[in-house]
Amino acid sequence: MIPWEERKNSNEIIWRYSKNPITKRNQFKSGARIFNSAVLPYNEEFIGVFRVDHYNTVPNLHIGRSEDGLNWVFDENIIKWVDENGNISIPDYAYDPRLVKIDEQYYITFCTDLHGPTIGIGRTKDFVNFERLPEAFLPFNRNGVLFPRKIKGKYYMLSRPSDNGHTPFGDIFISESYDFIHWGNHQWLMGKKSDSWWENLKIGAGPIPIETSDGWLLIYHGVTNTCNGYVYSFGTALLDLENPSKVLYRSKRYLMTPEETYETVGFVPNVVFPCSALVEDNKVAIYYGAADTYIGIAFAYLDELIEFTKRS
Repeated sequence: MIPWEERKNSNEIIWRYSKNPITKRNQFKSGARIFNSAVLPYNEEFIGVFRVDHYNTVPNLHIGRSEDGLNWVFDENIIKWVDENGNISIPDYAYDPRLVKIDEQYYITFCTDLHGPTIGIGRTKDFVNFERLPEAFLPFNRNGVLFPRKIKGKYYMLSRPSDNGHTPFGDIFISESYDFIHWGNHQWLMGKKSDSWWENLKIGAGPIPIETSDGWLLIYHGVTNTCNGYVYSFGTALLDLENPSKVLYRSKRYLMTPEETYETVGFVPNVVFPCSALVEDNKVAIYYGAADTYIGIAFAYLDELIEFTKRS
């Protein structure tokens, strides 16, 4: 059973967990902040790949385990990767992971270094042994998000080409692969919108797309630049099931924006950054980073998210 809390205000499409945030500062010896992380059900419990910024501010990936998806125990050791030849292959840094089960393996995408930020890929069958695959793209790129199954015999991934800094631009692109190693047929999916101020600077893919009868439901973040700096919110889109490079619908307003103190005050203020979404029947639990400092959870009903995407 996924984490869940009933809605108290009938006017809300999405509502926050009343005990947010679910992580805190300095939660274990080497970890200063835990945020922007990905979670899945696993062996009747929950497992996650967590972004942990250490006391030198370098981000690394750690495994976390939970019985209820709310209270987490973290492995204090970073993930130890090996390449296809069995050689140790530890990235200089790794952050903003996404986690998905495809076929019988669990795939992890994350931002890492290839003489500049790009998309790293790894996989595991047991969350004990981790294989690191070659980086997916040339620098500079961020927000790599895989689809949870093959579509017409190919794997698909969303990404956001960027620069080497705090990217002041960005659209979402989609790429194809037969083997998770060679990525091509890159296509522009959708971009920022000048008439929609909450996403008029840049956008990026969030959690793994959710398969529905109406299309792939994509939760994505949008950024605007204000007199007080960047503000990260998130909205939704629907992509065609058999041709995910086709956008069917896209929400005209944000689904959620920073409002609570733990979202507006932190290492990077005014950020809600969705990375993971768990679905059970019509219920959706969305894990999101808050102010680059904490993890929060928000809840919604799947049919209402689809209607919001079509009608907002």
